[in-house]
Amino acid sequence: MSFWDIPGMKAGVVTGDLAWSLLQHAKSNGYAIPAFNCTSSSTINSVLEAGAKLNRPVMVQFSEGGAAFMAGKSLPNEKGKLQASILGAVAGAHLVRAVAPAYGIPVLVHSDHCAKKLLPWFDGMLEADEAFFKAHGEPLFSSHMLDLSEEPDEENIAICKKYLTRMAPMKCILEMEIGITGGVEDGVDNSGTASEKLYSTPEDVWAVYAGLSPISPMFTIAAAFGNVHGVYKAGNVVLKPELLQDCQNYAKSKTGTDRPLNFVFHGGSGSEKHHIATALAAGVVKMNVDTDTQWAYWEGLLKFYKAKEGYLQVQIGNPEGADKPNKSYYDPRKWIRECEVTMVARVQESCQDLSNVNP
Repeated sequence: MSFWDIPGMKAGVVTGDLAWSLLQHAKSNGYAIPAFNCTSSSTINSVLEAGAKLNRPVMVQFSEGGAAFMAGKSLPNEKGKLQASILGAVAGAHLVRAVAPAYGIPVLVHSDHCAKKLLPWFDGMLEADEAFFKAHGEPLFSSHMLDLSEEPDEENIAICKKYLTRMAPMKCILEMEIGITGGVEDGVDNSGTASEKLYSTPEDVWAVYAGLSPISPMFTIAAAFGNVHGVYKAGNVVLKPELLQDCQNYAKSKTGTDRPLNFVFHGGSGSEKHHIATALAAGVVKMNVDTDTQWAYWEGLLKFYKAKEGYLQVQIGNPEGADKPNKSYYDPRKWIRECEVTMVARVQESCQDLSNVNP
């Protein structure tokens, strides 16, 4: 059946049972929903436009640094408070809620990697969720991610249990990370991580499931299988998505349920198609994409500048004449739109990679 056949499915932001049903539909039907880091209304619109073109669900997500940028780089964002990061993420979620229905597709709103030092940001977003839930009966965000992978596994799981207990009454989905995603993203540098931390074991993942499932079924696991943020040359990173199936098999031996785990694929940019296919078969329901869409957005501007360079040097005067105005070229709406066009194409490519396309 189509995801539109899920009871209650709608255009706009989906949360709670509806969002969880959509992720389970993805898992059952061999596709995953791509999640794109957004830093502005323009990048949000690009993701939504691509989803609308394909008539497929998408996920908009905000990192802590991206959320601060969303609010404005001049605003205070003190350690231990992270006011701008909270404000930017909340404002971004409200913006998505306002415009997503017009694009005619289901959309999930998510917050990305939250390390232990960033927990004030997480707390601020949950306060916004709770206020929205009190007023509307659903959280503001569809889901949030805790990335406590730098902490000992026992502490990681214990903190996740604490937050899932807070989120469960709102039916807000928790994404957690066990094992570490390598590379560098948004100021978090894991490039020197020991290789064994890049690969989660079935026992590691089972400990997460055993700890969280009694609280709520609404959680996903970003297990490590060699993932690295950013784009890399083929062969420089050894992805082993088959490890996810090993984790599923181990969990099945404990529960008797086929594929009880819901996985997230981090570091999706630059990944080879066959690795993505293997991950989908093992129960990946979401994949993060950031680096590739950053490049795609920039490439739109690069191409526009190269094509119109003669019109972008001064306000008056261009190859057509010394008195010819150039406003129609340097108007931000002109060149930002070119950025959006190339990002839309890259978002569509990610959807296709994840089989998030209509037959």
